[in-house]
Amino acid sequence: MAWGPQAGPVLVMGAGAIGCFIGGRLAAAGSNVVFVGRPAAMEALRLRGLTLTDLDASTQRLEPVALNLHDTVPPLKPSLVLLCVKTRATAQAAAQLGAALPEGTVVLSLQNGISNPGIAARAAPTLEVLAGMVPFNVAQIAPGQFHRGTTGTLAARDHEALRPWLPAFAAAGLPLHLHADMKAVQWGKLLLNLNNPVNALSDLPLRDELLDRDCRRVLAALQTEALHAMAAAGITPAQVAAVSPTVLPRLLRLPNWLSTRIARRMLQMDASARSSMWDDLEAGRVTEIDAICGAVVRLAAQQGRTAPLNARMCELLAGPRQRLAGAQMRQLLGI
Repeated sequence: MAWGPQAGPVLVMGAGAIGCFIGGRLAAAGSNVVFVGRPAAMEALRLRGLTLTDLDASTQRLEPVALNLHDTVPPLKPSLVLLCVKTRATAQAAAQLGAALPEGTVVLSLQNGISNPGIAARAAPTLEVLAGMVPFNVAQIAPGQFHRGTTGTLAARDHEALRPWLPAFAAAGLPLHLHADMKAVQWGKLLLNLNNPVNALSDLPLRDELLDRDCRRVLAALQTEALHAMAAAGITPAQVAAVSPTVLPRLLRLPNWLSTRIARRMLQMDASARSSMWDDLEAGRVTEIDAICGAVVRLAAQQGRTAPLNARMCELLAGPRQRLAGAQMRQLLGI
């Protein structure tokens, strides 16, 4: 099979915030992109088209006629699939891909957590599933309108099928870096994702939440517990943010006047940006808390340890919608 953009389209499986933003940027830059998503999401795109905005104030617009939209996987031979569904839908989506696509089709998982590539590979054993990582936040601000509120560089496991796509991602303004050790990158990203439940419970925009020292101390405690579990498992997380993973919890605990000076780059985000977990709670959807804090709990258990703070966050997110100040979260977690 001839790899690369010229050999076949890129298929976006899961046209939500991440899928629409990345797929839309690729399409705007000239790539042939096919979108597969829930009927309601596809109908919104058919009616309104796709509008993408960025924190640098740029706007890109794709009219409905320019979008290739499907409710189910169409019969085609994509040279790349971007798997962008939520964790709870991974197995089902992968099984659909496996039933419809040629053997060996490359699927890049651009999902939160650690387990999704493995889940997808087991559900679709004839496909080549690769781990990927999206470091930035994308929110749906209206039907068909998606906004990136933070920065970062896409990452993926190094594979020969991805190399010809690097110019296409670069042309879309989404550079893709390939890594030999994606496990380290995934755990490095998960440390940052531990802020998702803190942000969701705080009901604050990300920047405001990160300027709240109590919220930061909750995040630092969750990260410290995760780092201990990783160390016991022999995992060294990669540096995904501007600060080393081992230094970050100490930085988060500093007083505002000092932390804001040191972490200036980390606070470069839209004032309105929020986590995807906040979006899920507001929409009444099941969150990905089990793929994030739950992953820490499971890793600790594998090493004969416990992770009570991350376990408690799983409990708080599994129950009725709560809105908690940072000080209330600290009290509930006992920190």
